[in-house]
Amino acid sequence: MNATNENNYVSIKLNNDEALVLLEWLQSFNIEGHSALFQDQAEERILFNLEAELEKVVSETFKEDYQTMLLKARQSIRDEQ
Repeated sequence: MNATNENNYVSIKLNNDEALVLLEWLQSFNIEGHSALFQDQAEERILFNLEAELEKVVSETFKEDYQTMLLKARQSIRDEQ
């Protein structure tokens, strides 16, 4: 993952595993609803928008072995112990 700031736009690059894990978390978080955590509705809107953008580019969610792919992605990101 890396981030850049150019011309008033912040870009965050995620590899496929990072995008998959983040999308899964956002979907769960947004479904459960955590309105008490937000200081302003704009924060919640950003998370909804981020989820929608990731859904456009992460195709693994439609694959038969999605859970296996998610597990592998999580394992590849975890800190080594």
